[in-house]
Amino acid sequence: MKTITIEGQLRTGTGKKAARQLRSQGLVPGVIYGGTQEINFAAPVLAFKSIVYTPEFQFADIIVEGKSYKCILKDLQFDKVSDNLSHVDFLELVQDRAVIATIPVKFTGTSQGVKDGGRLITKVKALKVKTLPQHLKENIEVDITNLQLNGNIRVEDVNEPNYEILNSPRIPIASVVMTRQLKQEEAAAPAAGAKAPAAAAAKAPAAKK
Repeated sequence: MKTITIEGQLRTGTGKKAARQLRSQGLVPGVIYGGTQEINFAAPVLAFKSIVYTPEFQFADIIVEGKSYKCILKDLQFDKVSDNLSHVDFLELVQDRAVIATIPVKFTGTSQGVKDGGRLITKVKALKVKTLPQHLKENIEVDITNLQLNGNIRVEDVNEPNYEILNSPRIPIASVVMTRQLKQEEAAAPAAGAKAPAAAAAKAPAAKK
């Protein structure tokens, strides 16, 4: 899985005033928690670009004072006025300690329902899971090959070894619906069938008396 490297500096000052001062210098305050101790650090705003502005799930290797921390992104805060990144939270990964993460869903295959003229609707883009750090990966693959017209794939249908999926099991994550054209064709079919016998009856010769 992809890992990005962020080089930061230890920050001793906390609170709003210290955070504002860091931001005025082009730095974003952050915190690393989940390990033996909480690490307060700051790094240039551009250092976070690759992990913040992407739908991908990635590891972050954060280097502070020469020490490296393997983490995953947990939370972001943005300024309400400027919409600039204002704070970042990371969770340090510890061997054999379960973590909760949100993993993107990757749909594979071509749905049978789409082949039959339907349209694929994806309703869930990521799943919340509980697993060990060594089992984390960039996406969860969901095969939609057998998804039929007017059918659904639900959370409970996803079989992912080593993962406890925390989303409600009955939530649909993908479905295939009828397109407007297909609905019109199906509606027209019975009408055409009804017209055929009527036309045949009109052409039939009248019975002799």
